[in-house]
Amino acid sequence: MINEQKANLNLDSDAERVRILSEALPYIQQFAGRTVVVKYGGAAMKDSNLKDTVIRDIVFLACVGVRPIVVHGGGPEINSWLDKLGIEAQFKNGLRVTDAATMDVVEMVLVGRVNKELVTLINNAGGKAVGLCGKDANLITARNLGGEDIGFVGEVATVDARLIISLAEKGYIPVISSVAADETGQAYNINADTVAGEIAAALGAEKLILLTDTSGILENYKDPSTLYNKLDIQQARELISRGIVSGGMIPKVSCCVRSLAQGVKAAHIIDGRLPHSLLLEIFTDKGIGSMIVASEFTHQ
Repeated sequence: MINEQKANLNLDSDAERVRILSEALPYIQQFAGRTVVVKYGGAAMKDSNLKDTVIRDIVFLACVGVRPIVVHGGGPEINSWLDKLGIEAQFKNGLRVTDAATMDVVEMVLVGRVNKELVTLINNAGGKAVGLCGKDANLITARNLGGEDIGFVGEVATVDARLIISLAEKGYIPVISSVAADETGQAYNINADTVAGEIAAALGAEKLILLTDTSGILENYKDPSTLYNKLDIQQARELISRGIVSGGMIPKVSCCVRSLAQGVKAAHIIDGRLPHSLLLEIFTDKGIGSMIVASEFTHQ
């Protein structure tokens, strides 16, 4: 009897798995061959179990014909190494103050450690990842953000996406850290959300997806039930001006708006703390986060 119940349970879970795949089919067909830029960071990068599901999701996307491009930061690991080296981490207006010594650590951690760890994890999960930073093939040219008091913090001046396109067309998964150099070769630390948005724009990506530590855009940040599932650029700008979108969400929403204005089809802010949030957002009818589109008349 117990064996029979177990068999029925297995059958039920198998049937559920097939039903989910069946629901995903139209989306798999819609997005096959399309580019999806994923900004990976936050809790999803710190928690080893979540990290495993994100990596599997990225490999799944590649396996069903989507072209994932991964852009990552690594703030907590940078802080950890600064601490080990006796360098104090400082921030001004949400930006890391990056003097020459801090820039060396940022580059070593992001390009040397975090990037290669993600590449290894993707490869071990069956993908074919290639690690890059903005310096490779002049992928990103940086320029100073303009504040002497924050040091080598940069913004994106130009993006040359040819290397990424070439890799993605051959089935590789580019994994890009947000370090780039200016025309003189000076390295700069650039916000990873900004890098993801500019790369998505340069590629004319189908989607830009920011994995964050929040449910998405909320009318009341304390109440997850006030989530905006879908909004357009105009609504997003209004939420910023009304103060509904505030603090650390402002640069994320602004980055989404900029990428949409440059031709990206849809931008998503989703909760990376939820297992498989990436697949839930792309391959289910309802999604789980906030999707911003260029106009309310644009459909997913």
